[in-house]
This record gives sequence, structure tokens and C-alpha cells, in this order.
Amino acid sequence: MGLISKFKDGLSRGSTILQGAFDRLAGRKKISEDDLLDLEEALFACDFGPTTTEEILDEIQNVYKQKEAVNEDDAISVARSVLVRALRGSEGKLEASASSKPTVICLVGVNGSGKTTTCAKLGHLLQSDGYHLIMGACDTFRAAATEQLKAWSSRLRLDLITGHHGSDAAAVAFDAHASAEAKNADFLLLDTAGRLHVKDHLMDELAKLKRVLQKRDEQCPHHSWLVVDGSTGTNGLSQARIFHEKFGLTGLVVTKLDGTSKGGALVSIYRELKLPVYFIGLGEKPEDLQPFSIDAYVQSLLPESVDQTT
Repeated sequence: MGLISKFKDGLSRGSTILQGAFDRLAGRKKISEDDLLDLEEALFACDFGPTTTEEILDEIQNVYKQKEAVNEDDAISVARSVLVRALRGSEGKLEASASSKPTVICLVGVNGSGKTTTCAKLGHLLQSDGYHLIMGACDTFRAAATEQLKAWSSRLRLDLITGHHGSDAAAVAFDAHASAEAKNADFLLLDTAGRLHVKDHLMDELAKLKRVLQKRDEQCPHHSWLVVDGSTGTNGLSQARIFHEKFGLTGLVVTKLDGTSKGGALVSIYRELKLPVYFIGLGEKPEDLQPFSIDAYVQSLLPESVDQTT
């Protein structure tokens, strides 16, 4: 299955909601308040947020003022242009560090966001691309997390460093980095414990993990990514604000977009924090973690009349 096909399947719920609202605009000579309310409701249902929603509505109204009649494709084209403009610069590009090996990626976020499965899927993707990597099971507070990562690592044949349940997560990170360095690994992926972003003492533990890693390499971690459950919508924005303030995020991974209509929250988070989106989760399979693409994302939510999936 091609990249755009994967995006379309994963974002189909939001696309259905938006398509219904735009269908009602087809062939209209003027746009009514009811039409605008329907479109506004659809955009908010997808969690695009007030700024993006207002821009789309304003620009569609301007098009109606300039043309005798606007078809569905005209309105969709306007919305697509707004989203592409809003997301400019949002595509995160992952490369192995040339000066500091291994490249360390620390995955953080609240419980249930999908950090552990994302860690394994990312490992699978990088290994498929020919990189050597090691994973570190730094979620030592939840025994099931280590067991889950062990199961994934066995299934996907990925190297994994673990500690005992309740052991110091920073110590596991230290050992994992030592192992990755000794084995000349390209990447080290660290799965951390889920924590409420409003609990300072839990956030302090992340800071300790960073300090310990920097004793081995002052550039660590090279990447600190917040894993956001896409189905939580704009709640992910409040998480991102606080994690960014406390830990210094460098990017996002948005998961579980295949089960929600709220994929627009990704736009709101990027617009406020300007954190690049590296990957999005579009299903349960290892290959369903995909590099983020603006074109694929926008085309999947607001498809043009001409099919460009081939």
C-alpha cells in the first residue's frame, strides 16, 4: 500500500466529516450562514482549532464574493491551501548524527499515548532502512511496559536493554547508551514512563534522565519527542505546552489517528509551538507508523477530485 493510501485509510473518519460539509457547497451561487455553520462545525469536529477554522471560512467567503458560483472543488482547494500554508515547515526529517553516535531519541508523554508501541514501530522502521539500533526500556514503573517492549523486540528482532521493575529509569538509559556506543549503533530509542504533565515530581525524573545521558554525551538526547494520542484532540496541545516547557521538546509523534476524526489537532499544536511532526500512527501494524507528509495529510483529509494515489 502506498503512502497516500495509508494516510487516506488512517484519516478516513475526519475526511468523511469534511467531505459531507463541502459537498453541500457544490454549485452554490452564494454561501449562506447555514452553510458556514455546517462547515465550521465540521472543522471544529476535526479539531482544527479556532485560528485555522476562521482562516478557512474567511477565505472561502472571499472566493464566493469574487465568483458567480463556486463548486465543491473551489472550496476544497481554498481549505487545502490554508492547511498547507499553516503546516509549512512541519515535516520532521530524521537523520543519524554524523558527529555523535548513537543518535538518541527520547519518547515522552502521558499514559496511554502509545509510547511503547511507537518505540517498537520506530525501531522496526529504522532497522528496515538499514540502521543498527538499540531500544532502552526506561518505563520501569509499569511492569507491563517492559514486558510489552520485550514482546515487540522479540517479534521484530530488535536489541533491547531493560532493568528491574521499579529500578532507576536514568540508570537504564545510562546502560542502554553504553551498550549502543559499544555496539556502534546508529540510534538509541528510549521508552520512558507515562506521566501526567501536571505533576512536577514526575517531570523532574525526566530531567534526571537527561542529565545522566549528558554525562555520557553532552548532546543527548538529540531528539525529545512527545508522543500524542491523536484521539484526544486539542488536549494534546496542553500536554505539548508543559512538556515543552519542562523537558524541551524537539518534535512530535501523533498516534492513533486511524481511530478518530480529530486529526486536525496536529495543525493546532504545530501552529502554536512550531514543533515538527516526525511520524504519525495510522494503525496497529509495525508498518503503520509513517513519516509525516504535509501533502499526504492534506490530500487525505481533503481529497481533490482527481485521484492521485498512484
